[in-house]
Amino acid sequence: MQKYLLLVCLSIFLASCSAANSSTACPPNAEIDWIDVLKINNMKYEHDYVEENDFPLDKQIEKGKELGKVTYRMADSACSNHKMENGHATFLTEGSPIYEIVNYPTSLVVMADNKVYVVSENENAQTAKELYPLNGYVKNIHLASLEDGSIVHTFSQHSKEQYVAAWSELQLEDHEKLYKKGLFEGTRVFLEIELNNGIMFRQLYWADSNVFHSGVVGNVKIQNIITEELKQADY
Repeated sequence: MQKYLLLVCLSIFLASCSAANSSTACPPNAEIDWIDVLKINNMKYEHDYVEENDFPLDKQIEKGKELGKVTYRMADSACSNHKMENGHATFLTEGSPIYEIVNYPTSLVVMADNKVYVVSENENAQTAKELYPLNGYVKNIHLASLEDGSIVHTFSQHSKEQYVAAWSELQLEDHEKLYKKGLFEGTRVFLEIELNNGIMFRQLYWADSNVFHSGVVGNVKIQNIITEELKQADY
């Protein structure tokens, strides 16, 4: 449970870490708890903390054309305040090719070293649907346990369709500003987004402030949908 929550927190506040003081050199023998990320085409992707052994990927996942290669491996080389550039990755070996996934936008998912990476930051995105283009790609939406991440409830198909439609209306705001306003506090909800090909990734949602960890700000529609599903699940 502690490991699970630690990974979630590291994922949420990774962007904040890059703002740390960069004037000092890495401490000798410093150990950094990296998360598995890569950056290409001005987008940062994470190999999600949902284990494939728990949620087997569908055979429909097909590797597409090569998008580029890893040019720098951060683990054992970079300081904790390292600013990622295109081609950088935490654990992937330098020279590892990065591929698109057939029939899915590269702004959402890519593949490298036979692992799926889901977008976490997009420098050009200004809306929720630009950051996570969900329309036409979502099979199910689940509620996950706050204790161990296991699925405890699945949205009705009607609620799923409403959620995806409402998502396309939402705006993306600066993560740091939302953090400073104290909006990442209060009641937390873990949402599992399951794509049609079996890929699953998490969204952390704060029910009290109606915001997502990615900086997406909810509206009344999506708040009502989530609230209703929480009631049904006795979450």
